[in-house]
Amino acid sequence: MPPRARARSYDPVKTRTAVVAQLRQVRKAAEGLDETALDAPTRLGDWTVRELIAHLAMAVTSVVRLLERPAPPAREVTVTGWASAVAGHAGPIDDDTRALAAEAKPGELLERAETRFAEVAAVAPADRLLAARVGAMRLDDYLVTRCVELVVHADDLAAATGVPVPHDRQALATATRVLADALAAKAPGGSVEVRIPPFAVIQCVEGPRHTRGTPPNVVETDPPTWIRLATGRMTWADALESGPLTASGDRADLSAHLPVLG
Repeated sequence: MPPRARARSYDPVKTRTAVVAQLRQVRKAAEGLDETALDAPTRLGDWTVRELIAHLAMAVTSVVRLLERPAPPAREVTVTGWASAVAGHAGPIDDDTRALAAEAKPGELLERAETRFAEVAAVAPADRLLAARVGAMRLDDYLVTRCVELVVHADDLAAATGVPVPHDRQALATATRVLADALAAKAPGGSVEVRIPPFAVIQCVEGPRHTRGTPPNVVETDPPTWIRLATGRMTWADALESGPLTASGDRADLSAHLPVLG
């Protein structure tokens, strides 16, 4: 069995800054959307753009809401654990998103999210425990998951509206690494090397472990393509056909292990 990889660490100050920076990119993109654009469909089931924006706001305001509740007694879930568990809470997340979308205009929701985050979350200690849906998490870990939510759904917003939503570099790096580590946890091993330059390199999938020279099984792609693969927005076959993905070696087909985040 290959040795267990050391858990990746994230700088909480950089993570908090990345959350705000990515949220501001979303706010900027949403500013020019009229009612027709807000009622347009998205690739997320029957959510409209209005509900997608509400969900983006909720991703940030959830930090504030959880900080206002009593801290749980002990940590239960890590960042990787969140990635594997969050899909199991899709029903309540959908209900909360729809309720929030009906509460206020999208621009107001995003502005409120940024303001409340600055007032509360940005000054809370990194090791504060939060009673998250998936289990008790440290604040610094939960903020990492907010980067994933914001990056993934900013891409959904751009796809639905045709309005570019740039990725904050730190937020994109964080989301890329979290989803890469989630794959390594889901398909542990050392027979395939996955490269997502410039942010992540992992090994995964059971089989002969590579120790020196050129790995026999290599997968390489760019961060946006990886995020779409890891979240089910793009299929393995489509990524290979369009060119952002290369895979060499008998074990390099990762389609059976994707997506890693629901």
